[in-house]
Amino acid sequence: MNPRRDMRNNRVALFDGIEEGGIRASSSYSHEIDEHDNERAVEGLQDRVILLKRLSGDIHEEVESHNRMLDRMGNDMDSSRGILSGTMDKFKMVCKVDKLSVLCDFE
Repeated sequence: MNPRRDMRNNRVALFDGIEEGGIRASSSYSHEIDEHDNERAVEGLQDRVILLKRLSGDIHEEVESHNRMLDRMGNDMDSSRGILSGTMDKFKMVCKVDKLSVLCDFE
């Protein structure tokens, strides 16, 4: 083999891809960079999806908790309405019996 020719081939290989005004990356190197960028982007998306899934789960639990609380509050209000209605009926009866209708005029 000719050492001069080998040196020239090495030099061509070393400077292959250099253009005027800058260096052009070889296509295999560019492909590796693209794959690496894509993998990082996919990992970032996976992290975001996991975070969104966790947040949506937390929101769901919070909504369920509030629904249970509102149901209990509605039941308590219905119970209070029944008790208050019964108390008002008894109070009306006392007013009629004692002829205190003037003082008990809330109808």
